[in-house]
Amino acid sequence: MIIANGEACSNELLGQLLEWSPFVVVLDGAISRVLELGIKVDVLLGDFDSHNHALEYITAQQPVEIVHAPDQNKTDLQKGIEFLISRNFDAVNIIWAMGRRADHTLSNVTDIVRYKNQIGIVVLDDYSRIFPLPKKFQKWYVQHTPISLMPVGTVKGVSSKGLMYELNQDELLLGYRTSSSNETIADGVVSITHEEGDLLLMECVDL
Repeated sequence: MIIANGEACSNELLGQLLEWSPFVVVLDGAISRVLELGIKVDVLLGDFDSHNHALEYITAQQPVEIVHAPDQNKTDLQKGIEFLISRNFDAVNIIWAMGRRADHTLSNVTDIVRYKNQIGIVVLDDYSRIFPLPKKFQKWYVQHTPISLMPVGTVKGVSSKGLMYELNQDELLLGYRTSSSNETIADGVVSITHEEGDLLLMECVDL
């Protein structure tokens, strides 16, 4: 699991994810908030430039692996994902990646598509579960599950079965046409395919 430095999720969701994801990578800006919750940290990662206090917080939890990642051409979240890929992890849950700064939220949500062929990624908060889709996707859902399809760039040849507003070889482009606030029409398998481009699926709820 990667804990970024956006809006915190509920303790209930955090607890569930910690059970599923026992290896915890924390980005440097979030370390003080993470330690306040008593979470065991395995890796602290970042450039430590704007958060040079991070190393001071971690002393009580040794041993903790410190990964200095100074590349300013990448975000800390990108560096965290690439670190897990280098350690041969096959999947990662990412939390605290949304909310607070809008630029960070947009970057964190859309950047994950670049790693879709290297590691399974899910970004979660209390309202959303977001992941990049393969060219062919199937999953069982209950009736009236809210589903949004968000393109990153242009996505061509999008088709679906099992949604209220079906797509048939459609083209989606963020800012111009998406499939936001769609929903499943019945209990059963939903199928979504696309021919070109990067497509995100968002399972969202209103609490």
